[in-house]
Amino acid sequence: MYGSYTGRSRHVARTRTRSLSAAGALLSCVVLSGCFGASKGDSDHASLAGQAKQRPKSTIPYWVNPDGSAARQVAAYRKKGAGGEARLLQKIAEQPVAEWLGVDDPEGQARGFSAAADQVNRDALLVFYNIPHRDCGQYSKGGAADGNAYRIWLDKTVRGIGDRRATVILEPDALPHVVDGCTPKQFHEERYDLLTGAVDKLKGLPRTKVYLDAGNPHWIKDPRRMVEPLKRAGIRKADGFALNTSNYQTTQENRAYGKRLSVLTGGKPFVIDTSRNGNGPAPGKDDPQAWCNPRGRALGERPTTDTGDKLVDAYLWIKRPGESDGTCKGGPTAGRWWPRYALDLARNANRKDS
Repeated sequence: MYGSYTGRSRHVARTRTRSLSAAGALLSCVVLSGCFGASKGDSDHASLAGQAKQRPKSTIPYWVNPDGSAARQVAAYRKKGAGGEARLLQKIAEQPVAEWLGVDDPEGQARGFSAAADQVNRDALLVFYNIPHRDCGQYSKGGAADGNAYRIWLDKTVRGIGDRRATVILEPDALPHVVDGCTPKQFHEERYDLLTGAVDKLKGLPRTKVYLDAGNPHWIKDPRRMVEPLKRAGIRKADGFALNTSNYQTTQENRAYGKRLSVLTGGKPFVIDTSRNGNGPAPGKDDPQAWCNPRGRALGERPTTDTGDKLVDAYLWIKRPGESDGTCKGGPTAGRWWPRYALDLARNANRKDS
């Protein structure tokens, strides 16, 4: 797929292990000490000490993780006196970004992140990315072993969220891969069943929103092709759909595409991933992996629910800026934190704003 399509790569085992550790530590912090209040400990270490400033709920209700990769990097740069780099990465560290739930202890992760968010009266922003036959064997291949394994995993994540406020981006790539033929046809019916079941269970929770991933304007270019898959996956019960996850297409193009798709799905609203689309996609068509760690990209619009458009529920940072798309252009494994790329995104955003 990644030689000819504009899809995305994503998180793998190491990132999940990191998320699991962070979620467990955050949950312990919340339960044992209520640590998301006044600052504690070393002022240079923005980790598990409540030092992440939460943005106004009227602008964006989602939780800023004080122990995210960007926050840790900021602390490391400050410790060694690299103030310029620290200030650049603060542009990422101070924003709410999505937490991608892994395979190990999904209940603990979901509980840890949602409880930490709840402790400071914010909502958790979560990504479910464990569908069987994930990513067509590319950089982020994997997922649950089969449908039954996915259902067990799903039940655990749902228990972890419970009655706390959360928004879930459901299974990036899953439906576009059905449409583009990358996922073999014999798995399509199971995939629809799993996604419909996930929407049903998530919407059975009292305070959870769910958005089905619907690709981006340069992947499934005709939105009419996405309509039937979205319907079969449960869009009627879902809160809406998500566009541009982990990609670089402009907000303007996504908005126009989303409005066309919204009309075709009964007026469903949508969210747009603006984490890395500040300069749009990489120019030219010579690079078959232009989607993978392209140079010269920039942070996009800051996360907000104040989009000025009733159909656009939010601009979100779903892909975690600074994490690699895969082992291309000098990048580490998909989902690994890459300080150089994070700095470039922030630096290019600075130039764009200046």
